[in-house]
Amino acid sequence: MSQNSLVMELRSPPHVRQALTTPVIMANVVYAMLPICAFAVFSYGASALLLLMTCTAACVLTEHVIAKASGNPTPIGDYSAAVTGILLALTLPPGFPLWMGALGGVVSIVLGKTLFGGLGCNVFNPALVGRAFLQASFPVAITTWTPPYMDGRFVQGIPSSFTLPFLEPISVVQFVEDSGIDGFTGATPLAAQLFEQQPTSLADLFFGTTAGSLGETSALIILICGIYLAARGMMNWRIPAAIFASIFLVGGFFYTLNPDVNPNPFFMLLSGGLMLGAVFMASDLVASPTSPFGMWVYGVLIGAVTYIIRMYGGLPEGIMYAILLANAASPLIDQLTQPRTYGSRLRSKAA
Repeated sequence: MSQNSLVMELRSPPHVRQALTTPVIMANVVYAMLPICAFAVFSYGASALLLLMTCTAACVLTEHVIAKASGNPTPIGDYSAAVTGILLALTLPPGFPLWMGALGGVVSIVLGKTLFGGLGCNVFNPALVGRAFLQASFPVAITTWTPPYMDGRFVQGIPSSFTLPFLEPISVVQFVEDSGIDGFTGATPLAAQLFEQQPTSLADLFFGTTAGSLGETSALIILICGIYLAARGMMNWRIPAAIFASIFLVGGFFYTLNPDVNPNPFFMLLSGGLMLGAVFMASDLVASPTSPFGMWVYGVLIGAVTYIIRMYGGLPEGIMYAILLANAASPLIDQLTQPRTYGSRLRSKAA
C-alpha cells in the first residue's frame, strides 16, 4: 500500500456527539419556547392563546396535507412544523386577525419549506418567510399593537382577532380607549424611541412590561430559554452572541458620537424582536453556517444590518430582514470560512 493511499479527512462541525434526532431537537425547541408563550398569554390573554394555536395548527395541517397529497408519510411527528407555527405567532401583534395568522402559517410551510424540498433543504427560516409575507400583505394590521395586562384579557379577546377574511379589522385603539386606558399611542418602545424620541425604561424591556409582538416582551425569559438550548447542545451560542455583541458595539459607537439622536446600546439590544430573532430564528440549524468562524461572520452581519435598518430604514424593526439577508448569504459565508483540510497545502505543493 502506497503512502498516498493513507488519507485522514477532518471535517468542520456539526459533528455527531450524541444520539440526537430531528424530533428530539425540535421537541426541545418547543419546550424552550413554552415559557415565552406562557408569558405572552399572561400578558395579552385569550387573543394571544388563540393566535398561537391558529398559527401552529395552520402550519401542522398544511404540512400534513402536502405530505398526503404527494404520497409521502406525514412529517408532523418531527415537530418542525409546530416550531414554525409558534415562532410565526410570536412575531405577530396580539390582536392580529386569526385568519391572517392562518394564512401566514400556510405560506410559511409552502413557500418557506416545501418549495425548497422540505426539512433540511430550506434556504430561509420558514417562520420569517411567512412573517415577511404578512408584513407585505397586511402592513396596517401587523403594526397595530395592544397594551399588555388589560383587565378581562383572559375572558375577552381583542375584537380585531375575530375579524372575518377581507374585512377591515375593528380599531384596536378604540377598543383600548373603551377599556379605560388613557395615553396609549399604539407604538412599541422601539418605534416610540426612533420616531418620537420617547424613551422606555430598560427594566421594562428586560422584564417585559411593554407593548409589542407576542415574543417581543421579556428579554429575561428569552435569554433563559436560549441558555437551556445552548446547554443541551441544540443551539450554537456563537450566533446569538455575535448578534448581541455587534449591535451593542455598533450602537455604542454611534451613541458615543451623538447621544441626543442615537439610542442607548442597551436599548437597541433589549428592544424589538432582536432577542427572539437572535436566539430562535438566526440560529436555525439549516439556514445558518456550520463553521465556527462563519457563525461569527453571520451573526455580525445580522447585528450590523439590523442597526442600519432600524436607524436609517422606513421601519423601526430590522431583525427579520437582516436574518433573511444573512440566510441568503449563509452558503457563501460557509464556503469562504471553511477551515483548511489538514495537509492540503502540502499536497498542493507536491502537485
